[in-house]
Amino acid sequence: MFGPADSHLRLIRDALGVRLTARRNNLLITGKASGVNQAAEVVDKMQKHLHRHSMLTTEDVSSFLADITAPAAPQSAEAIGVYSHKKIIKPTTKGQLRYIQAMLASDLTFCIGPAGTGKTYLAVAVAVSMLKKKQIRRIILARPAVEAGEKLGFLPGDIQAKVNPYLRPLFDALEDMMDFSQMRKFMELDIIEIIPLAFMRGRTLNESVVICDEAQNTSSLQMLMVLTRLGHGSKMIITGDITQIDLPAGQKSGMIEATDRLRRIKGIGVVELTRSDIVRHRLVQNIVRAYRKGKSAKAGRASQ
Repeated sequence: MFGPADSHLRLIRDALGVRLTARRNNLLITGKASGVNQAAEVVDKMQKHLHRHSMLTTEDVSSFLADITAPAAPQSAEAIGVYSHKKIIKPTTKGQLRYIQAMLASDLTFCIGPAGTGKTYLAVAVAVSMLKKKQIRRIILARPAVEAGEKLGFLPGDIQAKVNPYLRPLFDALEDMMDFSQMRKFMELDIIEIIPLAFMRGRTLNESVVICDEAQNTSSLQMLMVLTRLGHGSKMIITGDITQIDLPAGQKSGMIEATDRLRRIKGIGVVELTRSDIVRHRLVQNIVRAYRKGKSAKAGRASQ
């Protein structure tokens, strides 16, 4: 951990102006209180990194020092920094601002809204920003593989090829926030996982942001399974459009049931976006409005 000829300790000493003395299994840090506290935090990060990855480089130690000595920049709902240097993501509506604030403040957030309101995109942006700041170790992106009219079995290829179309919106959001090569590296290292919902069973997800997209298509048991994956130091974001449920007729959406049961629990955020939060092509708002009017008229005739 100390590096060749204690080179890692010398890095800490020069950067923070402290003295480090290694004696057997003990490390003594002396100096001004602020420097000692920072050095202790860097050493703690070094230990955790070594435990997880079985190796520690000079670049890793330099990165920890840069994080600890940089001016504190609290994460703001007004601007979310991601890996792409050309992009800073900001909310464009009041509803989106409330959504980002809820994600930052709560360990579990539900977001309900129509297509085009940025439910998935903003959730991925918050997760990527937290990964960049080393506030979490992993991002888990999951969706239920429920057919919307077409049958999954008729798609060509193996299981991976069959589920890829369902996961494509998550890939699209990620590709907008980091280079493809970086995204592929993170996926190879399992720092980012994009998986069908069923693959989450039996897991406990610590120090992660877990995003369950298209959650309106989960059953009650599936939603309970997802919610109970939440581990220590993690956030979970559940997104869906309850006007586009593709479950069999008569089956209640697990997302609707969960928001009804959990919305009053402290620490859980529930945000409902509306047509006014749609940020796609201007026609999308009109399309959503027209379909909603059609459903309301049909319901009115049926009640007569």
